[in-house]
Amino acid sequence: MRRLAVTVALVALTLFIPEITVAQAPQEVPHPALPAGAGKLDADAPKAFAATPTGLQYRVLRKGAGASPKASSNVKVHYHGWLDGGKVFDSSYQRGEAIEFPLNGVIPGWTEGMQLVGQGGMIELLIPSNLGYGARGAPPVIPPNAQLHFLVELLEVR
Repeated sequence: MRRLAVTVALVALTLFIPEITVAQAPQEVPHPALPAGAGKLDADAPKAFAATPTGLQYRVLRKGAGASPKASSNVKVHYHGWLDGGKVFDSSYQRGEAIEFPLNGVIPGWTEGMQLVGQGGMIELLIPSNLGYGARGAPPVIPPNAQLHFLVELLEVR
């Protein structure tokens, strides 16, 4: 009976005090379809995304055995990027060639996210607009305020 009273009190408080929220369990999302040429996922790859304080959402789909890059590192990656509707806007897999770049020379969501996986690993990033191209977008391919999705394999850290 006491438990019921506490539950009713909490429900009543959340109705009248909107600042009180009840923590929700992370939502499970199916893994993305892997592009041709991508490596395998770990058998225990998470179905739910984790989030950083900046709002970046990620899930490590394959743990890497090597070192994680720093923001000042150069990385060599294969990646596949798409918009919310599923439209692919860029893919090194489709070009058949990995790319190397300084991690601090790309959008903030990449710089932050790639530091969360080790060399040899695979990560899925869900990058909010403010960590991507923001209100300006990247015309004509990426519209303003677009949320970006990436599947990235970290091949090398230099």
